[in-house]
Amino acid sequence: MKNRHHTLAVTGGTGFVGRHLLDAALAQGHHVRALTRAPRPPREGVAWVYGALEKPAALAELVDGADAVIHVAGLVNAPNRAGFAAGNVAGTLAVVDAARAAGLRRFVHVSSLAAREPQLSDYGWSKARAETIVAASALDWTMVRPPAVFGPGDTEILELFRAARRGLVPVPPAGRLSVIAAQDLARLLLAVLPDDDSQAAIYEPDDGRAGGWTHAEFATAIGHAVGRRSRTQPVPAWAMHAGAWFDAAWRGRNAKLTRDRVRYFLHPDWVSDPVRRPPPRLWQAEVTTQDGLSVAAESYRADGLLA
Repeated sequence: MKNRHHTLAVTGGTGFVGRHLLDAALAQGHHVRALTRAPRPPREGVAWVYGALEKPAALAELVDGADAVIHVAGLVNAPNRAGFAAGNVAGTLAVVDAARAAGLRRFVHVSSLAAREPQLSDYGWSKARAETIVAASALDWTMVRPPAVFGPGDTEILELFRAARRGLVPVPPAGRLSVIAAQDLARLLLAVLPDDDSQAAIYEPDDGRAGGWTHAEFATAIGHAVGRRSRTQPVPAWAMHAGAWFDAAWRGRNAKLTRDRVRYFLHPDWVSDPVRRPPPRLWQAEVTTQDGLSVAAESYRADGLLA
């Protein structure tokens, strides 16, 4: 992995983080082989591989001739543990198996801070299990545990922008979190590739803000990004659990505020561990959170998602 330009096999390249990763990889001169479930328009530097994580033939085609795998694909929402197991555990095992079968050594795995608390949620359990699979793979792996990721194209934090635009943002009752711009996360995933010291490392990057943000502070920053002096409204735990029940009754398997996500949101500490921060010689955040939130807000407006 010492040469400058590589052929990268990317899962999740059509998702939010994956799209930023493809942009950054192409800008650095890499070639990309990217998995997709649906036909995509041609793009210079990208070879689209039609298939999915549960299709071994597609994964074999994806990794064929690649220098490294960057495994971004994963579920952040599922109706039950079985759904997370299929997407995050079995999916990761399938990609690891394909890399090993192809004799490919370098493997970068996108995990989550939720993996630190596997007992807390089915999502966290599945990400911790996926980490165990990667660590036992005998590949030259690096794992990156992003905190909350924001930026153009994101739909998970979009509702907070809409709430801020209305002037009132509901937030969990307590706790702190770290955040990172998708552009900075993409740079890190590429920066670790040739770095020998990053092999067998688990990194927890963030925007550089020591101690992270309170939920109210982050909501206020979103308000500034949309041009509103918005207020925050802490939501009691019982109300969040009730909201999950109503969302399940209303949208069924398509519910966004699941009981699993409520348990995740109520945890008081989603701050990246400074001991696991990537070394400054390798990577540092370049996008300030306030600037990044403003760019995200402009992209939402341009796409007609934010009035």
